[in-house]
Amino acid sequence: MPLFDLPLEELRRYLPDRDEPADFDAFWTRTLAEARETEPAAEFVPYDLPFVTVDVYDVSFAGWGGHRINGWFIVPRGTEGPVPCVMHYIGYSGGRGFPKDHLMWPSAGYAVFVMETRGHGGANPNSPGATGDPHGSASPQAPGMMTRGILDPDDYYYRRVFTDAVRAVDVAAAHPAVDAGRIVVSGGSQGGGIAQATAVLHPSVKAALIDVPFLTHFRRAVEITGRDPYQELVRFLATQRGSAEQVFRTLSYFDGLNFAARGQVPALYSVALMDDICPPSTVFAAFNHWRGPKEITVWPWNNHEGGGGFQSEEQLRYLHKLLADG
Repeated sequence: MPLFDLPLEELRRYLPDRDEPADFDAFWTRTLAEARETEPAAEFVPYDLPFVTVDVYDVSFAGWGGHRINGWFIVPRGTEGPVPCVMHYIGYSGGRGFPKDHLMWPSAGYAVFVMETRGHGGANPNSPGATGDPHGSASPQAPGMMTRGILDPDDYYYRRVFTDAVRAVDVAAAHPAVDAGRIVVSGGSQGGGIAQATAVLHPSVKAALIDVPFLTHFRRAVEITGRDPYQELVRFLATQRGSAEQVFRTLSYFDGLNFAARGQVPALYSVALMDDICPPSTVFAAFNHWRGPKEITVWPWNNHEGGGGFQSEEQLRYLHKLLADG
């Protein structure tokens, strides 16, 4: 994929206007208050694997609507006192996978809490999932998750997902092995978009690691990329021709730009300049709107894989310094 977006010097200055509903904050305050009327009822079941340096738990908790959300909780074995915890949110179509997939952070002395994204993980053999989305929608949708309930913010799929993510932080913060003052959210693509939102929606979050975030600057994304998942929105709009205004109104409650404008905690972003799934301008738009301390790693020759393992090393160094500095 060649370079197709704005030149890097323009990307660094790109600060588009935001389409923000007047009741954005009230919407999320109400949503999370409703969710917290139900106890998370978390369960941590020891998972039988012959690991000798970590303890693995098959975790589940009540997310939006009381629905059971699954994940992994992995903590270094033999550490004394609570440790920092990295919340990990997963990319589009992936499930929680296997415990072996999530050993980097425990190897560095952190706990990791991997939250499954409801309804995903059924078609990826390398990253299987175990969590459904029992909530239906009365409106039509295109195949995939992007248009589930798209005509009503209260019914939209990502309202449930973002709420699940906040509740996962509630659960992690209450665990005795976790230092509730050092919780970090992380993820790439869809996971990056979820982390971006959760860093704003949960006051206990200390920092955010946001890789090539999806769910950000929706209108530009659908105009310049021909790739899924954003094309799910295009296919919907191509048939539901009178619904564009309502679709973009709904998306404005979930747009990473509007969360980034409220971002206060330190954030490490990454962007790939040949990324035609989450275009660079959509990532820089969020990064440039982020109000807290921030850094961005630019991968000039990469597509949506971004920095891959190289970015993981950047995150390890960044987080070690950040937490060591207090």
